[in-house]
Formats: sequence, structure tokens, C-alpha cells
Amino acid sequence: MNPYYPSNLTAEQWELLSGLVPAAKPGGRKRTVDMQAKFNAILYILCAGCAWRMLPNDFPKWKTVYHYFRQWRLDGTWQEIHERLRLWVRVSSDREPSPSEAIMARAFRLRRQQW
Repeated sequence: MNPYYPSNLTAEQWELLSGLVPAAKPGGRKRTVDMQAKFNAILYILCAGCAWRMLPNDFPKWKTVYHYFRQWRLDGTWQEIHERLRLWVRVSSDREPSPSEAIMARAFRLRRQQW
């Protein structure tokens, strides 16, 4: 795998996220590049703010990484990852899973007290 970059996921972080990465499509070619390496490459691009073509050579090829980034954006994978992470953070912080539900419940309680 590639050398350490500050944007790389730890083993524990990858363990949480790996279940959210879509499986390979049936009937397609077998994946030859490690999914964690692709994910780390995407995080590198997002954190560094550089162009796809400037991805260091120790990551998978930039076209492959971009393909996965774009595909996951179009099929909603990034949105699902974001929502799942948000939920995990809120629950681990002993907060309501959904902030809008908590706001509505509080507003309802306040309204009820006024009656």
C-alpha cells in the first residue's frame, strides 16, 4: 500500500466504512485494486484540494479513482456514507439520531407547556 498520508484512514476507520462500499457488480471484471487504497486516494484529493491528475503515483491510477468517486456520487453512496457517519457520531455522543426529530420534539414540549 501507499506511504502514510494524513488523509489515510486508520484500520479501525476502514473497518467501519468498508461495509458501506458497494460490492463489485455481478458479471463484471474482478477488482484488481484494493478498495481501501481507492478510498484513501479520494480522501487525499479532497483534503489536498489538488487536481485528479496530480494524485501521487503510489495511489491507484487517477482515472480509476475518479471513476469510483464519480460513480459513488451518482448512485448515492457518498450520501449514504455521510448519513451513516452522522448517525454514528450522534449516537456515540448520546444525542438524538436525527437532529430534526429532536428539534420537533422539543418544540412540541414547549408548545404543550404553553397550553
